[in-house]
Amino acid sequence: MIASLSGKLESVDGDGAIINVGGIGFRVAMPTTSLSSLGKPGTDVKVFTHLHVREDNISLFGFASAEELWLFDTLLGVTGLGPKLALAMLSALSPEQITMAIATGSTEMLNMIPGIGKKVASRIVLELKEKIGAGWIATPATQIAQENTDVLTALTSLGYSAAEAVKAVAALPADEKLDLEEKIKLALQYFGSR
Repeated sequence: MIASLSGKLESVDGDGAIINVGGIGFRVAMPTTSLSSLGKPGTDVKVFTHLHVREDNISLFGFASAEELWLFDTLLGVTGLGPKLALAMLSALSPEQITMAIATGSTEMLNMIPGIGKKVASRIVLELKEKIGAGWIATPATQIAQENTDVLTALTSLGYSAAEAVKAVAALPADEKLDLEEKIKLALQYFGSR
């Protein structure tokens, strides 16, 4: 199996790149976030890869970090989820947003990804919640009340990482009855006080 590629970037297009390793150009499909981090053609690059072999096709998928590759491989373990849909997920949302959505059971956030319907989103959460929740988020998902997933979604859409959003939500007063707007204001005040 090809675990990584190090070489010169030859070209980049909408869904992948060609990386020249020792005179051989490898076509690597990549999420848009990883593509944008490669730089200009002619630069030296390293990508972590997954070789996907089917009866009629051999494809190479590349990622900027080992964490992205791990998440891609984990998503492929979901029944009925193929590499193209897993790649689309990593193009639409950051790995932190995906893992936060899975760990908190936020199927609404996964539904925003083209090609992911309610059934697929529910299956992803069901099959990966325990595995992802333990591995990626410092605060256990069980401590984050289901009613706060909207706050998490709002904070990540504002550009905060999933870990930052989880910490802000964990700092919210648990015993008070607050509406969504008040919770978001308090979470933003948490960031302002740091």
